Amino acid sequence: MNTNPLHREAVPETPNRLGIEGIEFIEYTTSHPQALGQVLENMGFKPVARHRSREVTLYRQGGMNLVVNANPEDARISGAADGEPVISAVAFRVQDALKAHTRCIELGAWTVPSHAQAMELHIPAIHGPGSTRFYFVDRWKEFSIYDIDFKPIPTVDQHPKSIADMSYFGVVQYIGAGRSADWLAYFENIFDFTFVPDDQRFGILPKGKLMKSPCGQFLWQLIEPEPWMDGDESPESLQRVGLGVADVGAAVKVLKAQGVEFVESSQLHPEDRGALTRGMLGSVSFELVHQTKTSA
Repeated sequence: MNTNPLHREAVPETPNRLGIEGIEFIEYTTSHPQALGQVLENMGFKPVARHRSREVTLYRQGGMNLVVNANPEDARISGAADGEPVISAVAFRVQDALKAHTRCIELGAWTVPSHAQAMELHIPAIHGPGSTRFYFVDRWKEFSIYDIDFKPIPTVDQHPKSIADMSYFGVVQYIGAGRSADWLAYFENIFDFTFVPDDQRFGILPKGKLMKSPCGQFLWQLIEPEPWMDGDESPESLQRVGLGVADVGAAVKVLKAQGVEFVESSQLHPEDRGALTRGMLGSVSFELVHQTKTSA
């Protein structure tokens, strides 16, 4: 991720027809949940609850929810390369989930059939890149989706503090060659995201195209393959999560003490503006981005 969100009062009014109000959760699918769980705990996430009927665990730190889906009946798990963890879904907080979903379908998005069982919540979703999904959640305040579908892990703090006040900053999506215009149009049309001009960007990985959510709370980065990757047949995917921190150096120091390694080279190394973790379990990485906290 490569920019600082503008101060709320400096952002001109933009359409937000879905009523998006941030990210509710990010989901990983994996056939090795214990290994991924260790990686997440090193990053500061703590397991706080387990799904009532499926092999799904909820991890949390601060205001961030992260779901690890190891349900063997989920086709997305069996389709993952070598069982490596992949980002399989992002859930957006919206004012009305059903209305948001209906509008997306009217605009041309493809719906995801519900597989909710008895006594489980139906969370409406549409297809994202590859086999990923975009969910819509309108219960996250006094009453949340986890109150129904998950059982708290006994004796565990349900609201662990975040390391260095980390929060979701955005998502990096890998796209096909020459597909930037298509995906820019998709996010503008479906979600009312707005393009961030190149001259407003900075960071350790200033590549691709950057977009800002209509609520101004997170960013989305689209990256095409490099020209020398002409033969690359990698599918489009959600590649990594960006985490915002006020002090990158302090966050890196704490995470290193917990066993997290960072990419350090002549072109890329931890610094004040950002840092990138080394790939873990073959496919998992996080990007720390300097983010100035502002009051509402």
